[in-house]
Amino acid sequence: MRYGVLGTGEVGRTLASELVKLGYEVRMGSRDAANPAAVEWAEAAGPAASHGTFAEAAAFGEAVISAVGGRVALAALESTGEGTLDGKVLIDVSNPIAFEDGRLRLSPVESDSVGEQIQRAFPRARVVKTFNTVNCAVMVNPAKVPGAHQVFLSGDDEDAKERTTALLGEFGWPADRVIDLGGIESARAVEMIVPLWFTLFQKFGHGEFNFEVRRAAH
Repeated sequence: MRYGVLGTGEVGRTLASELVKLGYEVRMGSRDAANPAAVEWAEAAGPAASHGTFAEAAAFGEAVISAVGGRVALAALESTGEGTLDGKVLIDVSNPIAFEDGRLRLSPVESDSVGEQIQRAFPRARVVKTFNTVNCAVMVNPAKVPGAHQVFLSGDDEDAKERTTALLGEFGWPADRVIDLGGIESARAVEMIVPLWFTLFQKFGHGEFNFEVRRAAH
């Protein structure tokens, strides 16, 4: 199995490194094939790791992870070329955040989401939204946070969600701790959690925490 990981930031590098450790071939994509962070990552990660443009990484991957910023995700994906993402599981872990006048802002919010925008722009891709409510260290090592905390999943394609759940299991998330919220429209809800997550990050001084949903027995 080959993965294309779009994004050279901390999230992209963390996910790409864990995929290599799990035995997958991974190509990291960026705007510039010679991106220094991507080159450094590929050299350190070993022979299963490579780097290239967004288009080259997306074409290489049998599945693709979008780990760029939510506000630039569409532009990055559009640069992969027509048809490159058709039929592929496309995992979106981004958040549509930016700091404006020193304040955290979301765009889109409430009536749309990055996950939905991506699915509309690439109707033949199988988009799954997940992992946007935890930091990257917890994504690949949930044991950093004690307890039965959870991650969320949104998407219209059931097979794509099953495949993504299986991958999360390889990262250490048992299936019973992956909450399927339904179709891709439910990505709105998890993207709107981010301001709360960031407020907690400021309060705690670190990102090694998560949400746990407890349900009453009926």
